Amino acid sequence: MPDVSWTIAAEPHDSPDALALWRAYYTEVSDRWYQRYEGRDTDADELEREIAADPGGHLMPPKGRLLVGRYRGEPAGMAGVWLADAGTAELTRVYVRADLRGTGGAARLVAAAEDAARDLGAELIRLDTRTDLVEARALYARLGYTETEAFNDALYAEHWFSKDLKAA
Repeated sequence: MPDVSWTIAAEPHDSPDALALWRAYYTEVSDRWYQRYEGRDTDADELEREIAADPGGHLMPPKGRLLVGRYRGEPAGMAGVWLADAGTAELTRVYVRADLRGTGGAARLVAAAEDAARDLGAELIRLDTRTDLVEARALYARLGYTETEAFNDALYAEHWFSKDLKAA
């Protein structure tokens, strides 16, 4: 019998569950950045400013989707996808709560995001990430993403990955 612990569905980027997951995700990656470079956690004002600066409107239909994963009915993770151009989607906000890592949620969320990207008409999906997010880089490699040349100059981008959705 298949494991039905995880369910994944598109949800508005500003739903209460999506907002709570965005806050948890951003807090974690921001704290890791500041701990790496300044030996401290993100302060409250920085956190609020950065969360507000990227509300997620690009993850709304018709050109984007935010997927919320629930583990046994509770909000547990998310992944976003949006069209950068007619044939290329970008994967973003891949996150699973720390207490549920290792349950298969991240791979399920990425697969659902790839399906959403195909539904949006994408033939290629790409993403950027940071050096210190070693777990994310390992996940993408395990799921068939290959490291590529830089496709943007985003402030925190240090590694770029892509996957051919036609071959997958």
